[in-house]
Amino acid sequence: MSTSESEEDSYNERTALVQSENPVVPSYQPDLDQPPATDTEPKRRRGDRQRASDSVDHSSVEREADVDEEELTLKYGAKHVIMLFVPVTLCMVVVVATIKSVSFYTEKNGQQLIYTPFTEDTPSVGLRLRNSVLNTLIMMSVIVVMTIFLVVLYKYRCYKFIHGWLILSSLMLLFWFSFMYLGEVFKTYNVAMDYPTVGVIIWNFGAVGMICIHWKGPLQLQQAYLIMISALMALVFIKYLPEWSAWVILGAISIYDLIAVLSPRGPLRMLVETAQERNEPIFPALIYSSAMVWLVGMANPSTNTEPSAQQTVSDEEVHQSDEGPAERGRTPDPETRVSYSTEEDLEEDRGVKLGLGDFIFYSVLVGKAVATGGDWNTIIACFVAILIGLCLTLLLLAIFKKALPALPISITFGLIFYFSTDYVVRPFMDNLAAHQFYI
Repeated sequence: MSTSESEEDSYNERTALVQSENPVVPSYQPDLDQPPATDTEPKRRRGDRQRASDSVDHSSVEREADVDEEELTLKYGAKHVIMLFVPVTLCMVVVVATIKSVSFYTEKNGQQLIYTPFTEDTPSVGLRLRNSVLNTLIMMSVIVVMTIFLVVLYKYRCYKFIHGWLILSSLMLLFWFSFMYLGEVFKTYNVAMDYPTVGVIIWNFGAVGMICIHWKGPLQLQQAYLIMISALMALVFIKYLPEWSAWVILGAISIYDLIAVLSPRGPLRMLVETAQERNEPIFPALIYSSAMVWLVGMANPSTNTEPSAQQTVSDEEVHQSDEGPAERGRTPDPETRVSYSTEEDLEEDRGVKLGLGDFIFYSVLVGKAVATGGDWNTIIACFVAILIGLCLTLLLLAIFKKALPALPISITFGLIFYFSTDYVVRPFMDNLAAHQFYI
């Protein structure tokens, strides 16, 4: 029994082994002389292909990103060129139209600014040139000192003092200079107007301007007030600056603007860099922006890093308080608020900013060309020269992508075009007209 059982058990084991048919695993015998197995080469090739495909995908993504950035730069670059051409043109048109129609700004009654005490009413060319240079030195000294004083106040966060300074300046421009301008316009066109009505007009004009510039308001209305302020200031300079001193001051202010913006220790460069480090916009009373800039609560440094989100929430709360109960119960999605504020921030970042001083001195150049008896050829030449210089400045801004001075190129072109047209082209055209030659 034991023998048969052992035979049967061995048979069962053998049959079980036969049915499994497991493959025979060859023994591992390393051979140092033989090359590595060939099946690793396809794996290596697959890895190389994978890395190559990844690098191709990465390079293609970079190329697409570069193309998108170039398209975005071209789109917003052309858009911002137009956005700056329009206000600069409007400011110069207001100045030219005023000087052509209102004789008050071209009359010389001996009054001058306190910054230009030396008179030019002398037949001596040397004495007149010396007085103009002295007036320029005094004027530039005042500009440099006031600019450095403003930068120091901003660096030490004296926001309330700066706001008070700018508010007083805006009050003087919007009320006093506007009253002078409106009175001279009424006298020129012989419009009868009583003082109470003029007071109501000036009060409404000035109050709305103060709100739009120093608080909140529609973007186009704020831009219109900034253009009007620049035109009024340019008219005052044209009225009270002596002729030779005005031309020398224009050349000197261009050189100063170049140094102040591009020099490592330039005051305007320090102002811009400090504002960028603090993530704060520069005061809207000093800057014309093609995008909305509001400075509510700017003096609090703990809340100035997230103005757009707070502003969006406050606007929505005000909007919900004005709605009915059914509308008030629905709250907007936080992601929607964040996306809206992000788009506004991107739009604000893309906005091009131009100092009001650039508007003023552009208009002074064109206005002086009109006030000194220049014909329309000289006026149009100066106008075109300023726009060409502004276009070249914006082109350099797109290339270097940093703050650049806007006065040097435009003022240089304007001065060259003015003197060449006034002393070369106009006599030539007059001789052609006298001899009845037509080109």
